Amino acid sequence: MATAKIYYQHSLKTKATHLNSGEVITTDAPKDNNGDGAYFSPTDLAATSLVSCMLTVMGIYANQNKLELGSISCEMTKIMASNPRRIAEIKIDADWKTDLNEASINKLKEIGLNCPVAKSLHPDIKQTINFDISTLS
Repeated sequence: MATAKIYYQHSLKTKATHLNSGEVITTDAPKDNNGDGAYFSPTDLAATSLVSCMLTVMGIYANQNKLELGSISCEMTKIMASNPRRIAEIKIDADWKTDLNEASINKLKEIGLNCPVAKSLHPDIKQTINFDISTLS
């Protein structure tokens, strides 16, 4: 069964519908590539998917092992290259507030860094990921 149906709308925009849930994502070409930059660009979504995948697999592991992740928020920066136009680097700065011990933190970081999206991206895409870890209290 298909996962999504994607339509070209107009003016460099697309609309993707997730067939299982009906959720919709609209994309637009970025301002530096003939678009309005009104929505996530396809390359924005690719880079954002890395962060979402990391956090998701960390959450899965935490749930399976009855660990409380705490609070994690991330800022992602996508750096483009030209000739050919492509994602050159994805920078992620994670702010993680947790009371987990060092061994659990290191295991969760390893799981996040080896998530399916991280392993699916082309090896030429540099993944720069920093964790700023502090205690919850």
